[in-house]
Amino acid sequence: MEASPPPFFKRGPSPAFRLGVFAMLSIVLMVLDARMRYLEPMRQAISVVLYPLQQLAAAPGALAARVADYFTTQESLQADKARLENQALAQAASLRELETLRRENMELRGLLDAKRRIEQRSVMAEVLYGARDPFTRKFIIDKGLGAELQAGAAVLDGEGVIGQITRVYPFVSEVTQITDKNQAVPVQNVRSGLRAIVFGNGKDGTLDLRFMPVNADIQVGDTLVTSGIDGIYPAGLPVARVIDIERNAALAFARITCAPLGGIDRRGHVLVLTTQRELPERPVEASEPAKRKKAKRGAS
Repeated sequence: MEASPPPFFKRGPSPAFRLGVFAMLSIVLMVLDARMRYLEPMRQAISVVLYPLQQLAAAPGALAARVADYFTTQESLQADKARLENQALAQAASLRELETLRRENMELRGLLDAKRRIEQRSVMAEVLYGARDPFTRKFIIDKGLGAELQAGAAVLDGEGVIGQITRVYPFVSEVTQITDKNQAVPVQNVRSGLRAIVFGNGKDGTLDLRFMPVNADIQVGDTLVTSGIDGIYPAGLPVARVIDIERNAALAFARITCAPLGGIDRRGHVLVLTTQRELPERPVEASEPAKRKKAKRGAS
C-alpha cells in the first residue's frame, strides 16, 4: 500500500469563509450582550484591570494641565488683586471726598442755623490758613474790605464764638481766636447769671476764667455766654463750658479752666458779624483841678 507524503502547506477554510463566520459570531454576541448583558461582569473586570494603565497613560497630560492651571490661576489672582487694590484706592479716595463733603455740608447747615438766630447782618467766610507766628492763635479768612469787614468784628461758627477780626486787608482778614493769650471776652454764667471774663492762655482747647472768688457760684459743666458789655460781642453767644475748678482756701481766687465751644480745628467756614453796635460815647472824665475843687467844696 502506497503512502502519500503529507502536504507541505496545510490548508484550512478559506479567508472569506472565516470572515463570514467571525462576522456572524460577532453579530450574535452583540445581540446577546445587548439583550441579556451577559458580558457586563467581564467588561467590568477588564475595566478594573485597565484602570491603572489608563491613569498612568493620562498622568502626563493631567500633570501638564494642572501646572498650566496653577500658573494661570496665580496670574489671574495677581491680576484680580491688583485690580481690587486699585479699586479700593479709588473707592477710598471717593469715600474721603464724600466724608469731606458731608462734614462741610453739616458745617454750612450749622452756620446757616446760627445766622438765622443772630439778628445782626453777617457774612460767611472760608478759613484759608493759619498765621505764620506759632506763638499766636490767629488765622486768615477769604473776606476783607470788599465784604465790608471791619477790625473788631466778632467771628463765630455754629457752636459758639471763635474770636474777632484784628486786621483787615483788601481781600483777606486776620482773625484772632479767643484762646490767644492777648484776648479776653466778657461772659455770663447761664445758670447763675454771674458775670466774669475769660482769658486766652495761648493753648488750643482751653480758656482761663480768672479773678473769681473761691466761693463763687460756678460749677463744672456751666455754660458761659457773651455778656455784651464790651460792645464787641452781642450778648448771648455761646463761648465756653467749665471743665475744671480748683478751690484752695489759701488763695484769694479759684483756678477755673474752660473749654471753648467753637474752634477752627473742627471748622472750615466761619460767620463774621458785619454790623457794629452803635453805643453812646463814653462820658468825658473831669480834669484833676476840677476834681480837687469838688472835693474841697464837699469837705467844707
